[in-house]
Amino acid sequence: MTTHRMESVSRELQEEIARIIQVDIDDPLIGFVTITDVDITPDLRHARVYYSVLGDDEQKRESGKGIRRAAKYIRGMIAERLDLRYTPTLRFELDETAEKAQRIEQLLRQEADELDVTDEDLELGHDDEPGDEAEEPRTDALD
Repeated sequence: MTTHRMESVSRELQEEIARIIQVDIDDPLIGFVTITDVDITPDLRHARVYYSVLGDDEQKRESGKGIRRAAKYIRGMIAERLDLRYTPTLRFELDETAEKAQRIEQLLRQEADELDVTDEDLELGHDDEPGDEAEEPRTDALD
């Protein structure tokens, strides 16, 4: 169960970590990184920080190294900037949700191409399969 306080602290952490990575850290390993989400435990002492990296697998790996190397510095900056009783420990994890969603969409489009279904048909929910015609609504009144 997520409380309002957990959501608020997660949002503040996400914004502040993103700011720290963009402005305060000058590490050539860290490429174009976006903080996508922060999950925090109910006691607000541990946070899992999800990030995505624009680039290939090598850039993702290098950015991950740089972020993990800077984790203590980031935590120290959070302690200075945010008014929290406890500064949460940070665990950084690569968020591959966008890549997975893109791959699923690619597979769906590939299957649609094989079935010769247009984008418009997909959006409207039509697939033009024989026997799938909707029945006409009955117009005779039940007496």
